[in-house]
Amino acid sequence: MRVGGRLAILLLGAATPASADTLREALARAYDGNPTLTGQRASQRATDENVPLARANGLPSANGTVGVNENFILGGNSFTTPERALQAQAGLTVPLYTGGRVGNAVRAAETRVDAGQATLRNVEATVFTDVVAAYNNVLRDEAIVGLNTQNVRVLDTNLRASRDRFEVGDVTRTDVAQSEARFRLAQAQLQSAQATLIASRENYIRLVGTPPGTLEPPPALPNLPAAPDDAVAVAIDNNPALLAARKARDATEYDVRAARATRLPQVGATLSQNYFNYLGTLGANTGGLGIGQTGNATAVGVQLSLPFFQGGRPGAQIRQAQALRGQAIEQATAAERQVVSNARSAFAIWRSSQEVIASAEAAVAANKLSLEGVRAENSVGTRTVLDILNAEQELLNSQVTLVTARRDAYVAGFSLLAAMGRAEAEDLGLEGGPLYDPNVNYRKVRRSWSDFATGPAPAAVAPTTVAVPAQNATVTRALDPALDSNVDRTPALTTGVDRPRP
Repeated sequence: MRVGGRLAILLLGAATPASADTLREALARAYDGNPTLTGQRASQRATDENVPLARANGLPSANGTVGVNENFILGGNSFTTPERALQAQAGLTVPLYTGGRVGNAVRAAETRVDAGQATLRNVEATVFTDVVAAYNNVLRDEAIVGLNTQNVRVLDTNLRASRDRFEVGDVTRTDVAQSEARFRLAQAQLQSAQATLIASRENYIRLVGTPPGTLEPPPALPNLPAAPDDAVAVAIDNNPALLAARKARDATEYDVRAARATRLPQVGATLSQNYFNYLGTLGANTGGLGIGQTGNATAVGVQLSLPFFQGGRPGAQIRQAQALRGQAIEQATAAERQVVSNARSAFAIWRSSQEVIASAEAAVAANKLSLEGVRAENSVGTRTVLDILNAEQELLNSQVTLVTARRDAYVAGFSLLAAMGRAEAEDLGLEGGPLYDPNVNYRKVRRSWSDFATGPAPAAVAPTTVAVPAQNATVTRALDPALDSNVDRTPALTTGVDRPRP
């Protein structure tokens, strides 16, 4: 198991109640039933077949033909043409030397199998990263809906209190209008947040295949690098997308060699067996002169093919293979650059999000204290209703910033592990059965030579989500205590009943 297997230990230890959905459970469901991943597995099985296809060109081939001919018109003095004839022929051809064309084609196919397996690893990591993002998006959007719901309730209380105070002449119509404007804006923000939550839940279903229940907070991510260069050093050796590009580049070298082999001699051995039967019709009008009606012939030979001139085809094939190799070399470099960029970017976002979290936590605490002070000062007439509304909005903004930063930090951290090649099924230790091993199918087919060894009929693996009910914006999780506003928002502080009267 690779170093990233320590993440599996952490996820295994993240035990939660059975009624709650965990990140590990979501990843396991996606591993078993995400159509992108199951489709890539089928694609890899198709890639495996290129090895026996290439090897078949160097194996013996046998064929046979049987035919019956009926001659309706015969010459008047024909003694050698039968009225009918049965002919059968069987042949065996054995390639002895192909100039390295077959061997290099097999090696190219084997190398592309390795590249395909690395690509499958990369698809796994990409799907898991998407699931982690979707999981955290639901958590974030549920929290934002909860915060906005709380804000609507508070602003509704403020609006009712402002109207009451206006009735007794304690505030102006402007104060009422400001309270109502903020209340309506809060309602609009809540509706927008609810729509975003529904979209996040639907996206979760698309990736995982089941609707999100009450999601538990994800476990902390282990073994994140201390510096971007550390992440890059690991990614250069382990990133599956880069490994796939390198293997694809290596395969093109064998393609060039196979193309060069088309200019070399080829040697093959042949064995043929022929049988004929005139069915008693040869010389039937001669009164039976003892002419043989059946016979057979056997021939063995060796064929040497010397290509002298092929119209420039070999040269064009070699140049084409060389150009494709040049392209593969550049694509490997591009993949390396992408991996370096992804690792450094993910590290920067993760580190920045950590700092944003710290700042946002401090801002939430400060805004709670500020709101409490503003409301208290409003009760004695030194603050206006607008001051309260602004303080409420600033607290909400800092809470949303905190929730978003937590989501961004976790997703960036997991993306960083993915860039380092440490966020795949083997690393996560997923349960639900044995992990998919692409080598099982490859070992099964790589030396297959039977013309009748077919596989099972394809059937859908990933479940459909048509029957999954449409999602709503109902929030079942309580707000994180760190996000819950414990500021006194009772009407007494808003209506100013404790304010000294002149």
